[in-house]
Amino acid sequence: MKKYNVGIVGYSWAAGAHIDAINKTSRARVTALCSSRKLDAAEISARHGGNIRCYTDLDQMLADPELDAVSICSYPADHALQAVKAARAGKHLIIEKPVALNWADCVSVKEAVEEAGVKTCVCFECRFSSQLITVKALIDQGMLGQIHYGEVDYYHGIGPWYGQYRWNIKKDAAGSSLLSAGCHALDALLLCMGTEVDAVTSYSAFSSNSDFAKYEYPTTSVTLLKFRDGRIGKVASSIDCLQPYYFHIHLVGSEGSLLDNKFYSTRLGGLNKGKWSELSMKMLDSGDVSDHPYLTQFEAFFNAIDKNREMPLTSLADALYTHEIIFKADRSSGLS
Repeated sequence: MKKYNVGIVGYSWAAGAHIDAINKTSRARVTALCSSRKLDAAEISARHGGNIRCYTDLDQMLADPELDAVSICSYPADHALQAVKAARAGKHLIIEKPVALNWADCVSVKEAVEEAGVKTCVCFECRFSSQLITVKALIDQGMLGQIHYGEVDYYHGIGPWYGQYRWNIKKDAAGSSLLSAGCHALDALLLCMGTEVDAVTSYSAFSSNSDFAKYEYPTTSVTLLKFRDGRIGKVASSIDCLQPYYFHIHLVGSEGSLLDNKFYSTRLGGLNKGKWSELSMKMLDSGDVSDHPYLTQFEAFFNAIDKNREMPLTSLADALYTHEIIFKADRSSGLS
């Protein structure tokens, strides 16, 4: 069974989580790391295990013929160019979200991947969470009937106390509240309700709290989706909220409803109509990347490469549809 050699681009909080998850899979190991900072290979290898070569030049790392895949964990503004380079070098791709900060760059990544014939995994890893796997199973088993209204909301205050803040405040580095953070919520809504979106409308607002004054774009947005068959959905993205992290899901269907970890269904006889039934599952309750299900996602990715199949759940095609809706929402609210 082949074990894949993986190179990491960028050395950040997310990169550390990627390295640990990749090394814990049964199929891959991190053997190279490229950062704009000069890193000590011996120290990095000791910290993460194995023998990791360190580079400051991406082209040099990509020239390694033994490198099978590249995980891009750099600043979002750099993702597209680095992904195109890696694809043209024949490397399979793991790309942290977002793929790019605009649609034209997303298309460039898509074209490079298709031309090179490499496999791609985009880190909308929440699709592999216990919560969304359970929710999707309830939907697929018909427990909610046809969902005609859904809302998935992302509440996570990203202020000066949070590592991402230092670059997240800049529009040319993060894009928008929805693109930089709430994208996980919009992606989850599309997973639950489908991808035939006909119309997108979005509104946005700033917080008056001084902690968020340095943001160059509105920190809270609400996006409304109308699906082709008349169903509707809503996504709120608030990165200026002063509260614990909250990933909110409420789905209303013809045969029942789901609210976070609770549900009611007419398909199950004997349930008390006056009370919710509770689902036992691990909730998406933290923005810490160490809590994200990268291990499950990356294991699936390397198995997909083995079988020459597209990545399940988080393929480039899945991710680009989510990005397309995000860019439409940002245009609607006047952000692009």
